[in-house]
Amino acid sequence: MKIDRARNLALKILYEIDEKQAYSNIVLDKYINNNRDNLTNLDIGFISELVYGVITWKLTLEYIVQKYSKIKIKKMSEWVKNILILGAYQIVFLDKVPKSAAVNESVNLCKKYNFKSANFVNAILRKIEKNDYTDIDNIKEINKKISLKTSMPEWFVNKLIDEYGDKQALEICNSLNLKPNNTVRINRLKENIDIGEKAILDDFRTITGTKNIVKMPEYLNGNITIQDQSAGLSSYLLNPKEGEVVLDACSAPGGKTTYLAEIMNNNGKIIAWDIYEERLKQVNENAKRLGINIIKTEVRDASIYDKYYDNKFDKILLDVLCLGLGVIRRKPDIKWNRKEEDINEITKIQYNILKTCSKYLKENGVLIYSTCSILKEENINIIEKFIKKEQFEIVDVSDKVSKEFKYINEKGTIELLPSKNHDGFYIAVLKRKS
Repeated sequence: MKIDRARNLALKILYEIDEKQAYSNIVLDKYINNNRDNLTNLDIGFISELVYGVITWKLTLEYIVQKYSKIKIKKMSEWVKNILILGAYQIVFLDKVPKSAAVNESVNLCKKYNFKSANFVNAILRKIEKNDYTDIDNIKEINKKISLKTSMPEWFVNKLIDEYGDKQALEICNSLNLKPNNTVRINRLKENIDIGEKAILDDFRTITGTKNIVKMPEYLNGNITIQDQSAGLSSYLLNPKEGEVVLDACSAPGGKTTYLAEIMNNNGKIIAWDIYEERLKQVNENAKRLGINIIKTEVRDASIYDKYYDNKFDKILLDVLCLGLGVIRRKPDIKWNRKEEDINEITKIQYNILKTCSKYLKENGVLIYSTCSILKEENINIIEKFIKKEQFEIVDVSDKVSKEFKYINEKGTIELLPSKNHDGFYIAVLKRKS
């Protein structure tokens, strides 16, 4: 019995992700690097497709498998469960994989990892068809239908429906399943280079294909940085000037920090904080690669007040810790690792960081509060609570945001909805009153 090596590695990766609650990209990279000599580029592409496909569509796949199984998914061994959803993914979502191959290869995997369940796996997968997915459209409850149709947790769908309505909630969920573009930022401090297609934000380019960007000469030479346009927009809107003193209070890994430095033409001073020294090494490494020398990193918890910094900064960027629900298309694990009860805890931290760091801004200075999340509780609700109590006002910068961005002007703040061209993001520009 010959085991298909790509499917075998994909299964082992999925098993380890489940068993160790590990991040998919880290486990995937480890297995590919450890087996690179035995893998073709086609193998690597197929493994990535299987792993990310299964993680993205996990809820839907489990629902379809459960239709034909008398044994509850939760009662199955991890090997059998993952073999079934791996097989189901190929049958339902991959047009180029014959159903017979998906079934037979899954049975072979089961014979290797859980021999006694091979007939069970064979019987279930033979019943699954592509129309099991389209049949979801017949579900009457709108929240359940959107949840299963887009493989999003029902609590998250309920939140989106409450905040945006049924139609837009479905659009957002569909967008969060799109494969993201590879977007890079051109280093303003270097010579202009001709790379990729011009993107929405001036300094950004979209690179098509499956290039390993960090191995490209343009990356190694510091001409480009990997960054989504939505993340770059927060630095762009803060618009720091040459000679100013700027705080990036939650800076690692340094994408926004280094963009601030490039906008400042590497002239001025940027203080970059993070609570982990190891993560600040990434900021320093990125700055060095890009030819930037105005960033000073400090290990510091932005939520803990320090009177020394009162009125020290002209501009402040607060890209705060968040649930990350706007970047699910890049990190599909997020939707299974986040719970509704996390909202209360995370919003307390976010508000505390905003309240604490606002004291460090000079009068008439500008502060940006941003998240890569799309829940109002993490965004506009925090801002409205803050400006009611503090001497700050919202600066409406919507006229500076290209109409090509998909966004809502939320009471003067920018709510970027996930789309084909950018992640979901939130940006509030605040000015300290004199």
